[in-house]
Amino acid sequence: MTAVDSSALPGLLAVAGEVLDEAVPDFLAGLGAPSAVAKGGTDFATEIDFALERRIGGELQRRTGIDVHGEEYGGPDPSIGAVWLLDPIDGTFNYSTGLPLTAMLAALVVDGEPVVGLTWIPGRDQRFAAHKGGPLLVDGRPAPALSAATLHSSAIGYVSYYFDQAGLFPGAGRNRVQGEITRRHARIRMHGSTGADMAYVAAGRLAGAISYGRHPWDHAAGVALVRAAGGVATDVYGRPWTVSTPSLVAAAPGVHGELLDILADGDWPEPTTLTF
Repeated sequence: MTAVDSSALPGLLAVAGEVLDEAVPDFLAGLGAPSAVAKGGTDFATEIDFALERRIGGELQRRTGIDVHGEEYGGPDPSIGAVWLLDPIDGTFNYSTGLPLTAMLAALVVDGEPVVGLTWIPGRDQRFAAHKGGPLLVDGRPAPALSAATLHSSAIGYVSYYFDQAGLFPGAGRNRVQGEITRRHARIRMHGSTGADMAYVAAGRLAGAISYGRHPWDHAAGVALVRAAGGVATDVYGRPWTVSTPSLVAAAPGVHGELLDILADGDWPEPTTLTF
């Protein structure tokens, strides 16, 4: 287990940014790569997913001495000690079809709490980064803090889903939430990349975003970004997000409360906690 002092966070953020920058050419060269490995349901990975995770994960571990837990290869329990969480290609369907809105996500979590987050969107040449106690950086420059807002006339990021989808958060409930958001005169945006959605919330380009996913590597970077920008990040029940928390609701102050009000009427099961 590696201990991480808060004074080390800026340096760790800088190192992780260098590692992601070095991987950008390979990421862009592989855009449009076909599915290589089925992962259940309609989920899949490309060969580039595996190659990038080996490269980025290996460099993060070598340069920082901190172990990595990646989407494709797994790793140590991210709820204990310091661990890098890595998603080399977030929005794999977009990536495989050649759409540019797909991201590289890296986050350092300490005892399950994100303290460093990076979201690189190479197809748009965009970089979002933050560490706990520091500002949100957009393309290397400090960004203004988020202001309080309301759902009315705002844009909200939402994950794609199937109406008949089962699981912890069924499709019918997701559809009802989507409908109620639009009844409050907000605009739904489905980008196909949770990481991009959360980065855009942090930067004020979306007022909020909802993800019903249960994978911490999809969420941790965005949580660090949104909190650094002065936003709020919880699960759909309003519990502060950690790696053990399925789902993520991230938004500007004001909007977050409105989204939780809508979600509170959902036919969801009792809150649960993930184990690794």
